[in-house]
Amino acid sequence: MTLLRPPGLKPGDTVAVLCASSPVLSQEHLESGLRAMASVGLKPEVFGTARDTGSVYEYLAGTDAERAADLTRALSDPKYAGVFLACGGYGSQRTLELMDWNRIDAARPKVVVGYSDVTAVLEAVAVKLGWVSLFGPMVACGGFWQGPDEYDFRELMKLLFTPSSVKQLTFPGSRAMVSGVAEGLTIGGTATLIAANFGTDTSYPARDAILFLEDVDELPFRLDRVFTQFRRAEGYLGGVRGIILGTFSECGDPEHIEALLNERFSDLGVPVLAGVNIGHNCEMQTYPVGVRARLDADAGTLTFLDQVLAEPTAEPTADSQSGQG
Repeated sequence: MTLLRPPGLKPGDTVAVLCASSPVLSQEHLESGLRAMASVGLKPEVFGTARDTGSVYEYLAGTDAERAADLTRALSDPKYAGVFLACGGYGSQRTLELMDWNRIDAARPKVVVGYSDVTAVLEAVAVKLGWVSLFGPMVACGGFWQGPDEYDFRELMKLLFTPSSVKQLTFPGSRAMVSGVAEGLTIGGTATLIAANFGTDTSYPARDAILFLEDVDELPFRLDRVFTQFRRAEGYLGGVRGIILGTFSECGDPEHIEALLNERFSDLGVPVLAGVNIGHNCEMQTYPVGVRARLDADAGTLTFLDQVLAEPTAEPTADSQSGQG
């Protein structure tokens, strides 16, 4: 399956900033993130959910209906060239339950950026709209709010503003858990969120895909349960081409996690690259969801076979939407 590539961004573009999950923990961090966006020429517009401090439940940014309305408006209104999630947390599954995808023009893709709990939104965007999206830093979170000199921010903006310059991700310090080269469609994100999507109408199977997984603050036995669910979920891992494993910070003894990852993923007969800098609590590279790519586990590289985003100055055309570089 080929997904539609949104155009990148250019100075002067108006972009939406909202929450689909939990409230922003620090409005000061949000304001700093907004200033960072303005410094590169973007015009962020803050939606109500990014200002809600937990008016219904302390762990949710507004009501489910408010979050779904904000996300729908951001995705459907042509005023917004991109959609930036302010933070993750918990609640995207509740938001997705109320989404009316028919209100969004799938033929006009736009950039959607976020990670962690936003994994569920990115997966839904792929399934329901057929769009490429970006598993990347969020406006009020580390690596973004500290300003335009941050590695995470710079890597994201390079991809957004000059997509033709980003042809490959390299992962110094990564390790080939299973050697080999594989080609497939890049999918994945935070493991617990992908597992929570199993059995829903927004779950994207890993057949013919390069599957990326990371997580944070999960006890080893909980990760074991999630990884085992990946193996047992009917049809999910069948035909997977390769696996990339990112950060699993705050998940207990790293040696235990390493052994668990090896035991649960090294027997699938596909290349496995571990220890990449994508995910929580690291200097994070942006990972595109829905792009054809080649994984070389031994070289520690992910090479994009299609340009990740269409050129910022061009409207989506039949050629740019074909996914061919």
